[in-house]
Order: sequence, then C-alpha cells, then structure tokens
Amino acid sequence: MEIKYTPAFLSKMEDIFAESDHFLRYEKGNFKSGYCILKEKKVIIVNKYFSLEGKVNCLLEILKQIVVDTQKLSEKTAQLYESLVVKETITQE
Repeated sequence: MEIKYTPAFLSKMEDIFAESDHFLRYEKGNFKSGYCILKEKKVIIVNKYFSLEGKVNCLLEILKQIVVDTQKLSEKTAQLYESLVVKETITQE
C-alpha cells in the first residue's frame, strides 16, 4: 500500500490504536527512536514534536512490532491494518 503523509492518513492510523487495546499518546521526550512502547501497559508514546511524516513512519514501525487483535477493529480499520502490516511483512520475506 502506498503511504500517504497527510493528516487524514495519520488519523486513520491512530484509529487502529484507538480501536485496539493500545493507548497512543504524543508527549515530549528524548527517545532515541522517536517513540517508546510500554508493552505491559500497552501504552505507546510518540514524540509530539515529530513532523507529520515522522509520526506516520513511527506509527507504521510500531504497528509492525506490536500484536493487534483484528477482531476488535472495524472492517475499514482492519483492512487498513492488514494492508499496512500483513502485506508489508509478506513483501519483505
């Protein structure tokens, strides 16, 4: 899937986290990778000073690292998740 660096696309990616068990927060911090994942608490913190492109890239990288229960996602959100993560993983192998 082609990644779009628009506020609407970022919002759609944020919906994946909102509909899953994970909590997404934008905070200031000096994370080496630009984000921090607290796996036990299912909290994801992204540097709020990142550009739009940086936030989209961080969220995409995070989605590849965490497990999302697709049963909890709406149909549109599940399709987006699968096109971003599942097909991307198959392509890389």
